Amino acid sequence: MSNAIAGHADAPALEARELCRTFVDGARRLDVLKSVSLSVKSGEIVALIGRSGSGKSTLLHLLGLLDRPDAGSVLIDGTPAVVLNENQRAELRRSHLGFVFQHYFLMPEFNVLDNVLMPARVAASPMAWFGGRRSEATARAWHLLEAVGLKDQALQTPLTLSGGERQRTALARALLLKPRVLLCDEPTGNLDPETATRIMGLIFELAQRDGVATLLVTHDRGVAERANRAVRLDQGRLTQDSGGNSGRA
Repeated sequence: MSNAIAGHADAPALEARELCRTFVDGARRLDVLKSVSLSVKSGEIVALIGRSGSGKSTLLHLLGLLDRPDAGSVLIDGTPAVVLNENQRAELRRSHLGFVFQHYFLMPEFNVLDNVLMPARVAASPMAWFGGRRSEATARAWHLLEAVGLKDQALQTPLTLSGGERQRTALARALLLKPRVLLCDEPTGNLDPETATRIMGLIFELAQRDGVATLLVTHDRGVAERANRAVRLDQGRLTQDSGGNSGRA
C-alpha cells in the first residue's frame, strides 16, 4: 500500500466526521445527511436502523467510498479519503472494505469459487495473478467457502443456488481480501426468516472472529439487539438507539 493511504494503528477502523449529503432535483432540495458522525472499532458490530428513505444506503455509499460527501470526511484506519485521488480511493476501497448488499451481484457465467475469487483477480496484475497470487487467493477462497458451508457447491454456478446460498457466496467474496471494514446493506432482505437468521449468524461469527469492524443496515430489531450497539438515522441525523448489546464481547 502506498504511503498516501497508510493506516494508523490507534485509529478506529471506520470513522465519519460531520458528513453532509444533499440532492437537488429541480427546485427541490433534499438534505439526506446532516452532520453525521460515527466511528466503528475493529471487531465491533454496529447496527444502523431507520425508516425506509432515511438515508441509510446513502450513508453506506459514502462510508464505502462509492460516493463523495458535500461536506465532512470519511477515514478508513485513520486515512482521510478526502485527500485521495480516484485511484487511491479505489485502492483503499479494495484493500480495506468488504461489501454485502441485499442483492447478491454474482456473475452468472462464473462458478461459485470464481465469484469469490473475483476481488483478488481484479486487484492483481496478470503477472502477479499467475505468478503465485492465484494459488494464495484460491486457498483463502476454499477456506471461506468451507466456513460458510458451500465447499460442496464451489463449482456450481449461482443460478443453481438458493437465495441463502447466493448470499453466503457474496459474504465469502466480501471477506476474501481480509477487509478491515465490512459494510452490509440489508443482506437478508430477500431471504426467508430461517435463512436470514443463519446468514446473520455467519456475519456476526466471521466478523468477530477476524476482528472486522462491521456496520450493518437492518430493519430487524432482533439483529440490532445482537449488535454491540445500534444507531438510528432519522431526518438526516444520527442518534444512539436503545437497541444493541453494549456488553457484548
